[in-house]
Amino acid sequence: MARQRLGQHFLSAPGWQEKILGTLPRALGDVWVEIGPGHGEMTRHLARRARRLIAIEADARLAAALRDAALPNVTIVSGDVLGQDLARLTDNELVRVYGNLPYYITSPILHQLFAYADRIASIHIVIQYEVAARIVARPGRREYGYLSAACQFYTHPKIALKIPPGAFRPPPQVQSALVEMELPGERASLGIRNEGKFLKFIQLCFGQKRKVLRNNLRTLATDDRIGAALESSSLRPDARAEQLSLAQFAALFAALAPK
Repeated sequence: MARQRLGQHFLSAPGWQEKILGTLPRALGDVWVEIGPGHGEMTRHLARRARRLIAIEADARLAAALRDAALPNVTIVSGDVLGQDLARLTDNELVRVYGNLPYYITSPILHQLFAYADRIASIHIVIQYEVAARIVARPGRREYGYLSAACQFYTHPKIALKIPPGAFRPPPQVQSALVEMELPGERASLGIRNEGKFLKFIQLCFGQKRKVLRNNLRTLATDDRIGAALESSSLRPDARAEQLSLAQFAALFAALAPK
């Protein structure tokens, strides 16, 4: 039985397992990390094409059952992925990530993965469709926000599949999607030295989406300095965060950096 507090929805439909598998990279030498393997719905498929698979399961009873299955190239880790040192678990190898993520902690898990971005080749996650739409949204779209910018800073995301509730047991109340995220994203070309501060800056810019940027940024600088930074970045005085590309955020971040 699924545990509601863990947000468990198991991908039980074999047809959808095959469709997802068909979108994943096929190199047999890859090392994979699987988040939320459940009963092993995708674990066995991944193990057949991976040199090594590390499966992280928060539900101790499911982790124990997977260990009993004794798949030869699979290491089962019992615990919350948010508490794992992925570099240690993977021996600092370059990895690919697959996960059927609990919808309520999608963003924290992604930020955990981004902390190891230099060691990840790609991320393939099954998540709520509404969140997937936000991840891939481009500037000017209603869905575009901080999560879009953060994900596109680290990855090039796209929706690979839209998945109906009936593919899962128990079925969720919402549509789902498989999002494919290739690394690196725009981070590779922007030359940001302090990535943590840059992401906090973007978060501040999106703090109150209905307000213009200069209002959201008044905790950082005077209005005159913000106006000058907007002008030097070729942005309108009434620009809003949802209109800015990552390159424009980077220019504004640099213009407002302490001298």
